[in-house]
Amino acid sequence: MSMGALRLVLGDQLSFELASLAGLDVQRDRVLLAEVAEEAGHVPHHPQKIAFVFSAMRHFAQALRERGVAVDYVTLDDPDNSGSLAGELQRFAALHQPQAIHVTEAGDWRVEQALKANGLPITWHADTRFLCSRDAFARWASGKKQLRLEFFYREMRRQSGLLLHPDGTPEGGAWNFDADNRKALPRGLRGPMPLRFTADAISREVLALVAERFAHHYGRHDGFDYPVTHAEAEQLWQHFLDFGLGAFGDYQDAMASGEPFLFHARISAALNVGLLDVRRLCADVETAYRQGRVALNAAEGFIRQLIGWREYVRGIYWLQMPGYAQRNAFGNTRPLPAFYWSGQTRMNCMRQAIGQTLEHAYAHHIQRLMVTGNFALLAGIVPAQLCDWYLAVYLDAFDWVELPNVLGMVLHADGGYLGSNPYCASGQYIKRMSDYCQGCAYRVNESTTDDACPFNALYWHFLMRHRDRLEGNPRLGMVYKNLARMDEGKQQALWQRGEALLARLDGGEAL
Repeated sequence: MSMGALRLVLGDQLSFELASLAGLDVQRDRVLLAEVAEEAGHVPHHPQKIAFVFSAMRHFAQALRERGVAVDYVTLDDPDNSGSLAGELQRFAALHQPQAIHVTEAGDWRVEQALKANGLPITWHADTRFLCSRDAFARWASGKKQLRLEFFYREMRRQSGLLLHPDGTPEGGAWNFDADNRKALPRGLRGPMPLRFTADAISREVLALVAERFAHHYGRHDGFDYPVTHAEAEQLWQHFLDFGLGAFGDYQDAMASGEPFLFHARISAALNVGLLDVRRLCADVETAYRQGRVALNAAEGFIRQLIGWREYVRGIYWLQMPGYAQRNAFGNTRPLPAFYWSGQTRMNCMRQAIGQTLEHAYAHHIQRLMVTGNFALLAGIVPAQLCDWYLAVYLDAFDWVELPNVLGMVLHADGGYLGSNPYCASGQYIKRMSDYCQGCAYRVNESTTDDACPFNALYWHFLMRHRDRLEGNPRLGMVYKNLARMDEGKQQALWQRGEALLARLDGGEAL
């Protein structure tokens, strides 16, 4: 019997419902998965991230074989491994001489271009795991000078029917309950015990390989406890529904020392590689709300992250690449400080966020946006270097989701295309939303003294040095009015303190 189709599955496409697997003929078709050095090493990925993807890939290949599918699986240490996805596709296409080659759209522009450039007659499939296709997003964005999440999110709600009354109006009389998602964590309140998974034989083999090949990468490889199968991901999801979602609505922006997870689901990595389905997650959350098990601000806040923000940043990525990756609206030139890789800093908020990233390859969205990201924004870090750091260190970071989040939202380096204003804040925000300031060597209520919180002076320094660009921003109008009301001596002291802090960074000193 002649060979049918060769179907390439990438490491972040581990779904049985993947478009390129539709119509698979188990008698004639073959599926190809490959662990390649180019993807594992193009940035120094956290060892747990590499282990997670490789183990999930191997478990998926095993599940396909159990379904009777012929699978070609290339391990990283295979002596015939070419080191690239394009190379492996070429090799197995030459070996099998398939009648067709099927591939689902990649999550990385670089990967997709490499596959398209290899000269093979590939049949490309839209990634139907997402609710909004690339073409649909482009149609929505057409003719708009600036894009805004809120309007896109409302359209996604209308299309999905989630949290709507029969007449099409939103539950609770409003589309967005973001203002009810920002409560500070009450003293002593902690999140549920996190659900952990024990590495099986496949994961142990992968972890040994990662420890051998990537020991020099940032982050710990021991303590790996992430779900690597669809069944384990389902257990993690049910754990969140039972124990986390109810409080997630109130405290999703809260932070606490020694509490890396709080009420967050930790399912983004599993979702991004295909172990969970976004439609199913949203349906479960809506059901929990309609059954009275969670409040509206929890259900809406979670659904907004999935069908709003997640789809929105993916749309921007594919609409604007490849030029988007080179944007640098503020003209930043300062290299990423070394303490981002070590966690060795006297700023407790940064030490907490970076430290848990080293240990778990995880930090939640406010730690990324308003702590490590906010500092990089205020300090003027080169966008490409910060983007590479986020891509390397977080388990759930793939280019389509990482780049717009970091370059657009964190650094405002796209000049306001993704979001209307930069998310800049002083140490007072961190004080309000966390207990980090209590264990810090710096004083959050001081701005210009030697022991003052660096965020305070750097916040005003950032606003001063970018006054021409930002003063006309409606969201920052009151801030600039407050700056204008400061006496000249205070402004000068803030500027000098900011200059001194930046000079220390330029000298390679950890703050």
